[in-house]
Amino acid sequence: MRRQRLAVLGSTGSIGTSTLDVVARHPERFEVVALTAATQVDAMLAQCERFRPRVAVMASAPHAAALAQKIKQKGIPTQVEQAPEAIENIACWGEVDTVMAAIVGAAGLAPCLAAARAGKRLLLANKEALVVGGEVFLRAVQAGGATLLPIDSEHSAIFQSLPEDPATWAARIDKIILTASGGPFRTRAPESLAAVTPEQACAHPNWVMGRKISVDSATMMNKALEVIEARYLFGVDPDQLQVVIHPQSVIHSMVQYKDRSVVAQLGTPDMRVPIAYGLSWPERIESGAAALDFHALGGLSFEPIDADGHRERFPGLALAWEALRAAPGTCAVLNAANEVAVDAFLQRRIRFDQIHAVNRATLDAEAPGAPGDLAALLELDHRARAAALACVRRLAG
Repeated sequence: MRRQRLAVLGSTGSIGTSTLDVVARHPERFEVVALTAATQVDAMLAQCERFRPRVAVMASAPHAAALAQKIKQKGIPTQVEQAPEAIENIACWGEVDTVMAAIVGAAGLAPCLAAARAGKRLLLANKEALVVGGEVFLRAVQAGGATLLPIDSEHSAIFQSLPEDPATWAARIDKIILTASGGPFRTRAPESLAAVTPEQACAHPNWVMGRKISVDSATMMNKALEVIEARYLFGVDPDQLQVVIHPQSVIHSMVQYKDRSVVAQLGTPDMRVPIAYGLSWPERIESGAAALDFHALGGLSFEPIDADGHRERFPGLALAWEALRAAPGTCAVLNAANEVAVDAFLQRRIRFDQIHAVNRATLDAEAPGAPGDLAALLELDHRARAAALACVRRLAG
């Protein structure tokens, strides 16, 4: 059996490193041919030393030059290139079978589209490709004949809980239920959230994630983006999507069928599980994750999103359904606003509770058209970011 040739976009982030951990357990199945990263030169050097990819891409000329020098000193046979065009070239490169799309934010949209148009096996950990790209991205997947496999733990769980034939989904599904941990502030008084620090927001109780997605989990904007992603991935109506808080993060999501039976996927909160499933689908391989110990589990609990002050803690969640029902492109505006707001919070320019204010104000300020291609999507993203930055400046005084 020929080894699967893999490109990992965003290889030094949490998803990228988890992917390489799974791959390292199965050298007979996978060959890493390309890695891309933003600024972590030493981390990329260590990955190149271990996996010997043919190409490594860094985000800027200085970082690429630094990596090239260190690679040359160590005698590693890896070619170093500079992003961003190089990342798109890697995504559609003929020497690549499978693309792990783990670049955070709208920056990952262009390489995801390139991989889709080239008909790759596309492991989608970048939810923004669907949140921003929407129908444009889905048309590229269909036109290119790509195989799209979700990597977010929630969407992987839904995918694993659905019948194999997508043509039967509409006739069978009653609703899709996404679970949410509630993050670090699930029980915190809503009026106290103004004092939250970036360090507190990034301290997730169950998952190890990057700073941006950790803040999104704390505001539950990650769940809003996941609702949008699920609508496009599984073709359901927004009213068929529901969120329930499940603090243990053991049930990763569920599908309720029209006969009222519910199929759920359970597992330890370890991203190597959905990554291994995406890499090996339709087979299953060892992920390295610990097995779920039902004797030690104790119990599973659930909380409705409209109980115990949750709507006040997590006002951004409702924006998902609002954006899905609004004009095409509104989801892209919401994503851009949130990226700007989270970055401003991490830089301590705005308060934690003002992230939602930026998102709300940007949606009110920007009236999107119906973007039909990548250029239109990027222009809309640019306008939304400008509106969000203006709001940040007002709030920052």
